Amino acid sequence: MLNSTTQPRYGDKINSECFEEYLIRLLEERDRSGLTELIGGIEAMLISVEPGNSVEYIAELALMTPYQYLVTLDSEKHLTHVLRIDMYSPDILLREPKSPDYMDIFRGLNDLYPVGAKRPHSRYLGEILWCGDRHQVVALQQQREFRFFQVGQLADLDLPLNVSLSKPSPYTQNVVGYMERKANEIRVYHHGESTILAAAQCANDRGKEMQERLGIKDLLCPIDHLATRVYSQNREPAMLEYLALSSYYYWGSYNIKDQNSSTNVTKNVREVPESVSPAKVFTAANHPYCLNHIDKLPSPTETFVRNYGPRLHHIAVEVKDGQQDGKEYIDIVVDAISGQGKGFLLETIGSRSAGLKQIFSSASDFSSLIIEYVQRFGDFKGFFTKDNVAKLTYAAGQEEGVRANLP
Repeated sequence: MLNSTTQPRYGDKINSECFEEYLIRLLEERDRSGLTELIGGIEAMLISVEPGNSVEYIAELALMTPYQYLVTLDSEKHLTHVLRIDMYSPDILLREPKSPDYMDIFRGLNDLYPVGAKRPHSRYLGEILWCGDRHQVVALQQQREFRFFQVGQLADLDLPLNVSLSKPSPYTQNVVGYMERKANEIRVYHHGESTILAAAQCANDRGKEMQERLGIKDLLCPIDHLATRVYSQNREPAMLEYLALSSYYYWGSYNIKDQNSSTNVTKNVREVPESVSPAKVFTAANHPYCLNHIDKLPSPTETFVRNYGPRLHHIAVEVKDGQQDGKEYIDIVVDAISGQGKGFLLETIGSRSAGLKQIFSSASDFSSLIIEYVQRFGDFKGFFTKDNVAKLTYAAGQEEGVRANLP
């Protein structure tokens, strides 16, 4: 039986006594119930964009990531494009409403926040997890008071019917879904009519041809981690909720004091590579915005959440370890992509001696998501360095949507 409480702890962030007590109790109960064995890694990530934006976002992802356009699921209210690397890494389900007037619960979440409301359909919705028995998992989670959309509600939301989806989290505003699939089966989403959209295929081919021409195609690896921003008071509940819904464990937290922030990491208990099941990172301010005037510390994380709402902030793509002509692969990738007009929020930070290098892109015009690139060197055992996180957090605070004045 998998044991979720024996992994080493990292970091210097001090958690509450309540968190430490319930963390162990929650993971032990999850193991005993069989949920840890029943729930696997991330099968797919749900992203929504504005009407008319999905094709250009496919071109952007085709250039900046290893993802390839596979097929479009054409349904009554959406075009859902399936992007795939392989059967070992998560898919992206890229949803585009057919009408700008389309309304649902996810648009309603965007409308609550001043910058989020400017792109009312653009947001990361959540993850779909593999499970061995979907109905058993949902029944067990409902006993634990988690709420799920009914089949009729899924149909009304125009979402795949072979996936069970939780209601949006009060802490992250993301959903968690479950999809049952045998190990030798291809992922299939019961949704709409499958078609190859010529414009989407052309956008994908354009991005992949550019990757090839720039010499970066073989340098980009799958997703390394997914990073969500939440309010300071929701840091611990957000982690505990995700641990209850998944088969992840608590890796640890680092305090980034001068940025009034902490970075908190959860990882798959099966210890599979992040390329198979990306780590889930939760970032939160150390203190709520109403205390900023006392210590006068920067508050980039809390400001982001107040402007956009709790949501995914960035998707991190791993870069293969290596050099070419004395230049690290991550620098080759960044120089190539910035040469195509894509902005970055800072220079690459870190070094081979420090163990890794990282960088944030500017936020996408189509999804509002940032792409992070991370290259780990040699046998580096950590997940990140505290100094790198401090610089990335500062840079993220300079992004236009974070600096926007609140009304």
